[in-house]
Amino acid sequence: MGSPMMIYFHGGGWVPGGLDSHDNVCRFLAHKTDSIIISVDYRLAPEAVFPAAADDAYAALEWVYRYADTLKADPSKIIVAGDSAGGNLAAAVALMSRDKKGPKVSAQVLIYPATNPSAMDTQSYQQFAKGYFLTKFYMEHFRALYLPDGKTWENVYASPLLADSFKDLPPAVVITAGFDPLKDDGRLYAKKLEKAGVLVSYICFDQMMYGFVSMDRFFDEAEQAVDTIATRLKLFISTQGKSDGVLPSWAN
Repeated sequence: MGSPMMIYFHGGGWVPGGLDSHDNVCRFLAHKTDSIIISVDYRLAPEAVFPAAADDAYAALEWVYRYADTLKADPSKIIVAGDSAGGNLAAAVALMSRDKKGPKVSAQVLIYPATNPSAMDTQSYQQFAKGYFLTKFYMEHFRALYLPDGKTWENVYASPLLADSFKDLPPAVVITAGFDPLKDDGRLYAKKLEKAGVLVSYICFDQMMYGFVSMDRFFDEAEQAVDTIATRLKLFISTQGKSDGVLPSWAN
């Protein structure tokens, strides 16, 4: 039937970043997961504000599904993935796919995702507001550029944590870092998915800071995280997102 396809949305606060900045992560994931990686060069703020990036991300899903045969890929094995702002977009695409009854997403990989830019008041935002690479100040700055209209902050495709329902979403691998203002965004999203009956594998790398998965030259944990993602995805795909007693819903 062809290979699985992973649509990857790069991080960077919806403002910087691009295909080159996350090329190493995409190559790493392609090698470890045996997937075809489609890295998306979505429109960036401030030139393009919400919902431009989210719309581009969903358009990528539709394109990948439409051209799966050309890509020699399996349209029933589409994975959405991303880190930080890209994790935000991956979660948004999974929600859009369900809500619009669009191409089915078989799994989602959320690496320290920003799931609720509407409110930056979690314990991790307070505890790691500054001094740990990503700061609360920069997140507020990025939000002001991507979501300049405060009325859009609570749109569920901007802040996926605020969705009314998390049922019927694809199984998820959620990776967080111990020293990261976004840690609770990922943890709380994983909890919401779990409560809705979605199979979730949540892994927090307690000694790591934000961005570590991109820093494979410096941290062995980067490869450990990608190995974990690969293992979980193979399980999710082989069981079609059903636990069948194989994997606890809250698994480190």
